[in-house]
Amino acid sequence: MDQESLNERETRAWVRFQHLRIEVNVVLARMLTRDFGLTEADFVILLRLSNSAEYRLRARDMAAALQWDRSRLSRQVSRMETRGTVMRAPSEGDARGYDVALTDAGRAAFQAAWPSYVAGIRHCFADVLSPDQLDALTDIAETVDRHFTAQHCPGGLDDPAKADGARTTAAGLEFCSAEDSLESAY
Repeated sequence: MDQESLNERETRAWVRFQHLRIEVNVVLARMLTRDFGLTEADFVILLRLSNSAEYRLRARDMAAALQWDRSRLSRQVSRMETRGTVMRAPSEGDARGYDVALTDAGRAAFQAAWPSYVAGIRHCFADVLSPDQLDALTDIAETVDRHFTAQHCPGGLDDPAKADGARTTAAGLEFCSAEDSLESAY
């Protein structure tokens, strides 16, 4: 197989996948900003915190789960602290690290946005597909995820050599599936 280019079927599938991903994400992100004043990054953090024990997570664990570098998370948390939706809290057992904690304002913002976000997913995605298509898409996503986990994340996020949550592929691309999938946040 030619390693320099994709064949017509591969190209068509990749382009359609990218188009689908971008279209749905853009619609959801615009709705969050327009209706709730939240960025997509705000919402992802609020979602994670809303589904965590005691509404807080260690910053390094959140960065790994979101596949963000620590500086990106730190900048995002700073912006959200300014708006009062999260706060930094001491991390038990880790004097150098910190936890990201959901505030009452953050909980209220998430609870206000969540029903519209779910309605947007249904409108742009779930209601457009048949049950068989949803099952097929789930099978495809699980197959790709298993490949990434096996090929790009041996040892998982607990591997000390990969403490920053990123892996480098043979092509020099960084990638890693978080141990706790995004599915767990929903």
